[in-house]
Amino acid sequence: MSNDSPSSTDPNLVAHERTYKVFNIIVRWCMVVLGSTIAGLSLAFATPAGFVAGLFVGFLLFVAGYIVLVRHEEHQPLDLWTEGR
Repeated sequence: MSNDSPSSTDPNLVAHERTYKVFNIIVRWCMVVLGSTIAGLSLAFATPAGFVAGLFVGFLLFVAGYIVLVRHEEHQPLDLWTEGR
């Protein structure tokens, strides 16, 4: 009977984990940029808040999204099975 369970030292598994982490960070950056852009443009052109208020809110949402989504994931360990992840 062969042992087909993945090992944490398997080079293919490590390469896959790194690729998945990069893809996940790119998706998070896209979510932050699209969310802040849509909110800022909606406030700027679809409400009486004005262009400056829309830019301000869009910038605040971008910073908050970066802190919550992107920075949190960049500091996580690469190994998905570690404690505290």
